[in-house]
Amino acid sequence: MTHPYETKALSTELGESYAAFCEANDERLMEAAEKGHSDPLLDEKVQRLNSSLEQLQEKMETLQVAYQRTPSSLAAAKKSTRLEPIRKAFSDYLRKGMEPTLALKAHSVSSDPEGGYMVSAELSSSISQVLRDSSPLRQLATVIEVASDAFEILTDPNDVGTAWVAETGARTETTTADVGKIRIPVHELYAEPRITQKLLDDARFDVEQWLASKIADRFARAENTAFISGNGVAQPRGILTYSGGTSFGQIERRKTGVNGDWPASNPADALVDLSQLLKTSYTQGAAFLLNRALMADVRKFKGSDGQYIWQPSYNAGQPAQLLGYPVYVAEDMPNKATGSLSVAFGNFRLGYAIVDRIGTRILRDPFTAKPYVKFYTTKRVGGDVINSDAIKLMEFAA
Repeated sequence: MTHPYETKALSTELGESYAAFCEANDERLMEAAEKGHSDPLLDEKVQRLNSSLEQLQEKMETLQVAYQRTPSSLAAAKKSTRLEPIRKAFSDYLRKGMEPTLALKAHSVSSDPEGGYMVSAELSSSISQVLRDSSPLRQLATVIEVASDAFEILTDPNDVGTAWVAETGARTETTTADVGKIRIPVHELYAEPRITQKLLDDARFDVEQWLASKIADRFARAENTAFISGNGVAQPRGILTYSGGTSFGQIERRKTGVNGDWPASNPADALVDLSQLLKTSYTQGAAFLLNRALMADVRKFKGSDGQYIWQPSYNAGQPAQLLGYPVYVAEDMPNKATGSLSVAFGNFRLGYAIVDRIGTRILRDPFTAKPYVKFYTTKRVGGDVINSDAIKLMEFAA
């Protein structure tokens, strides 16, 4: 469990690192303005301080995640006692292939000796928590659980027309709202970690913890990619796959003005312009998404007031700020290149929905890869944009 003093010490170190970075970058900018270029040694120093600042910020964010996931000793004891029969039954299935007892079946969504068994509620919760912690969009978007093969939502992209009229004037027909429907199907995602039976027979080996970490890591990587760039065919559809425009079903883009790069002067203006595309009604809860390389870029940018537009977070669990909005690292956002959509800004809770089919299923296979035991694990998840007006993208193009 994280200690308040640990957080305070890290906050102090983060503040000192940020001050050193700003001082070095100010010197670099001043030298570049005077000479037309900066000293390579100074560039290297700024880059080194930038990397150190990034590591400290990530550590600060990780501390709160660990703190929030640490239960109290009393709650942990109660939960352990209540779930012990279920945990033992599920462990017997994983280690020995024994058919789960009635206790486990009672806590499963369904069971089928030929198709595998639903994981225990505790293991499922552990997997879900890891998925959320490692996925920016899972933290920001609307997440819906369903018991069917799809989730449907009604949409109304147009307003009802109105007109002024005199008391006795003629009334003409106004435009009518076009109510439609978005259907988000769930798609099957699978992983198949394997382990030797000899290791499974070792009572000291926590097979559930091993399985949860392996599954969650593989699922998280696949989901993160799909939520950003998935094509919607047998996988979720990502935010970068929509055509540019302002019509319903298109996502508006702001060009940087330079192919594959930021503007040479006042690069922060491109981010300001991007944020201004979002309607005021969506700005409450809006956030930036970009990858680690671009995060290193924007830390060096100053606004028209001469202040840095990126600010670190000194409180564990809170993201850094960019132009006053939370900013998250999404490694699946592309690096800057000609025509790349490398920065997203929007209210993702209103703009994107992730749909989880209840339950994760595991099938134990000790036969096809002896002496290994394979655990064929599946979950079903979908994702799609539900309000394209709530998301904006930056295009690195002239």
